[in-house]
Amino acid sequence: MKKNNLPIYFSLAVVFGICIGTLFSKGDDSIVNTSSANERKIRRLIRFIQSDYVDAVDTDKLLDGAIAEMLEKLDPHSVYIPKENLALVTESMQGNFVGIGVQFRIESDSITVIHPIEGGPSIKKGIVAGDRILMADNDTLFGKNLTNNAILKRLKGQPNTEVALQIYRKTNDSLFNVVIPRGKVNIKSVEVAYILKDSIGFIKLDRFARNTYREFKSALDQLIAQGMTSLVLDLRGNGGGFIDIANKIIDEFLKEDQLIVYTKNNKGDVNESFATNRGEFEDGKLYVLMDENSASASEIVAGAIQDNDRGTIIGRRSFGKGLVQQEMDLGDGSAIRLTTARYYTPTGRSIQKPYVSGSNGISPNTTGQENLNFSYQDEVNQRYENGELFHKDSIQINDSLQYKTPQGKIVFGGGGIIPDVFVPLDTTSYLPVYFFGPLDDYAFDYVDKNRKELQSLTIDDFISNFDKNQAVSDAFLLKFKEDDLSEKTKKQLRKNVKTLIGRNLFNEEGLYKINEQYDKVIQKVFSLEQVE
Repeated sequence: MKKNNLPIYFSLAVVFGICIGTLFSKGDDSIVNTSSANERKIRRLIRFIQSDYVDAVDTDKLLDGAIAEMLEKLDPHSVYIPKENLALVTESMQGNFVGIGVQFRIESDSITVIHPIEGGPSIKKGIVAGDRILMADNDTLFGKNLTNNAILKRLKGQPNTEVALQIYRKTNDSLFNVVIPRGKVNIKSVEVAYILKDSIGFIKLDRFARNTYREFKSALDQLIAQGMTSLVLDLRGNGGGFIDIANKIIDEFLKEDQLIVYTKNNKGDVNESFATNRGEFEDGKLYVLMDENSASASEIVAGAIQDNDRGTIIGRRSFGKGLVQQEMDLGDGSAIRLTTARYYTPTGRSIQKPYVSGSNGISPNTTGQENLNFSYQDEVNQRYENGELFHKDSIQINDSLQYKTPQGKIVFGGGGIIPDVFVPLDTTSYLPVYFFGPLDDYAFDYVDKNRKELQSLTIDDFISNFDKNQAVSDAFLLKFKEDDLSEKTKKQLRKNVKTLIGRNLFNEEGLYKINEQYDKVIQKVFSLEQVE
């Protein structure tokens, strides 16, 4: 936006701010006339700008900016979703999209399949990891410096439409054509689910989308069938999603009529959610893993488990989001997510951390998704600086927000869920950011060049035997000057090389199973279970 358009931008924001109480009101006849007058005022202002302003102005962008500015003044989680971003946001929340179903990367200016997505159209047509997509519908895709978005536009589309691909398969030096019908592709919510040790199950939950409960229930049933008696539910980094999906998951753990959560709106209306009699894991041991990036629906799960004395929360204090949003269509393909209520844990705790309206730390939001890196940025930084991420005693507790569970345990409101068992941030795994790109590239290249030999390995063989002589990781370390690497850094890089190669070979299961032995939170679970 041009600098000389800024006064208009802020003027529009003020106008919209004046109108907020009327535009979102429902059924209040006393404000109909005021609303109509304000709407006429906005339309007149737009006409003046279009016809008389000294410079050419894109009024659509101007309005988008004004709406985003207005919502920023409400709370940290009311956001505007422009129409060009709404489809992507909807895909993420619904948990699926329409396409051919591949994870890819651009390698030497060609599109290389990392993994075909399970259950998607590509895997059904025989596409495998390492395949190069050279052409789509006679359109050359290599050698053009295409962006990810440009590639996605060629591969995504309407359901049941087809795309003709030309594929180069490096493992047998072959070139072939295949027609793939576009279809619904699942965005996984359950990253992995497997038995850690003995009868301890593990489920890593990435989000609370529309398809999440179905995936979770399937994983839970499979683990129970394998003899699981203790479950580790990993919600670290899970930024939340739909509350009703979180409630369904909690229902698997709580007994009938136990309170899960309740919400309260601006009229004081209370909506309570209770567990039913359908829970499949109401008696086994339960551990919920949290960190400072676990938010919203993740905190509803942890709060319900903690307040009902059902399980053990392990990790660090969660993010602290206790506001409920509702998506509202603005009629032109755009939408807003407006905060319409607060939620409370069964003991009555609000876990929303303090915020000041109009200074929420969020830069103008173009995706419609809550960006936990920008929201409350100062507060998150303070946790690191005041030592909270390393020492439980450094967690700032508001004694006036003290609550008691049925079994007499003291819990606190006012800013996130405080874990029952604290595990500090592991700084031994820290690496400077400049290692990330070379690590990722090296792992992919190694697998790509040795795919035939590596494909014969099982994941257990890989974990036990791969790179025992450190030749593979040594080759990576040679890329750096000896003086630049401490012994601690070398050790961590060796772990990362193996982990990323395992991820390329075995997807997320490889990542988590390899990292399991280094994960101090998982190790804490083992110590609580007294597992060797």
